[in-house]
Amino acid sequence: MAIQNLTAIENRLSQMRQVAQAAANLPARNDVAPAQQGGFAAELQQSLARVSEMQNTANVQANAFQAGAPDVSLNDVMVDMQKAGIAFQATLQVRNRLVQAYQEIASMPV
Repeated sequence: MAIQNLTAIENRLSQMRQVAQAAANLPARNDVAPAQQGGFAAELQQSLARVSEMQNTANVQANAFQAGAPDVSLNDVMVDMQKAGIAFQATLQVRNRLVQAYQEIASMPV
């Protein structure tokens, strides 16, 4: 049962990565992960880095708009803030599922 949960989490993480990539409209990046390629930990680290990058970009745009930059429009700022918020919420849900799976495994009798 725990293996199925891990597979479901990996599938959800893959979906989250695809959504974040489509939302950011960025090509896939392999330079975020350390020397170890592949694996769940590397995928999780890459996804967290993308979410962080989306949040930072949205904050920079919001600050530029507040400063009165002529090339930043309100609708772009709002769309980027929503994308970053959705990516963060998806990450939070993955974290919740990981914690739930860990608690389930920890409560299993040995």
